[in-house]
Amino acid sequence: MPPETATGSVRSAELNEQIRALWMRAGGRLDEQQRAEYERLVTAWAAAVRADVAETV
Repeated sequence: MPPETATGSVRSAELNEQIRALWMRAGGRLDEQQRAEYERLVTAWAAAVRADVAETV
């Protein structure tokens, strides 16, 4: 399912997996570029979680 059409919970799970993979690749230490990617992913994850809450209300 493309990210644009994924429900909040599906999208948040996908983003969570990407965040975990980033940390694994980085060995627990993020460089500047990885930190920017992490911040982008966490921001998108938070939006997806909010969307999921909005869908269930």
